[in-house]
Amino acid sequence: MDILLVDGYNIIGAWPELRALRDHDLPAARDRLVERMAEYQAFSGYRVIVVFDAYYVQGTEKKYKNHKVEVIFTKENETADERIEKLAISLNNRKTQIHVATSDYTEQWAIFGQGALRKSARELLIEMSSVEKGIEKKGKKNSRKKTSLKNTD
Repeated sequence: MDILLVDGYNIIGAWPELRALRDHDLPAARDRLVERMAEYQAFSGYRVIVVFDAYYVQGTEKKYKNHKVEVIFTKENETADERIEKLAISLNNRKTQIHVATSDYTEQWAIFGQGALRKSARELLIEMSSVEKGIEKKGKKNSRKKTSLKNTD
């Protein structure tokens, strides 16, 4: 099984679309990231966990699922990096490959030491572009099938 751990605010800050959205509506930027990760999850089959720092959302730790994507807001005084490192350790086993999406250089080295593979924000954005093209192709293929079934009368 492949698991993708996503440093939510790091990705939001790195992707132009999400960065622009964040500047006037942070909750909408978070929601959009989760939507895009749901597309990634559906297309790739990876288990996707998006981690956000409690720094921007005060209070106790929160976890929920949205479109099969697990979303975690860390507890107060815990960074997303710390939680991602803990998750990389706890989820790692012989049958699981952990991937971590972040452009935080220090975090990349820390998770690499745990046996996880790193994906920069830029690499994930490029991969998302491929995923969206794949979804679009699949949609066109399915609509052609439906059209040809209708024409068999």
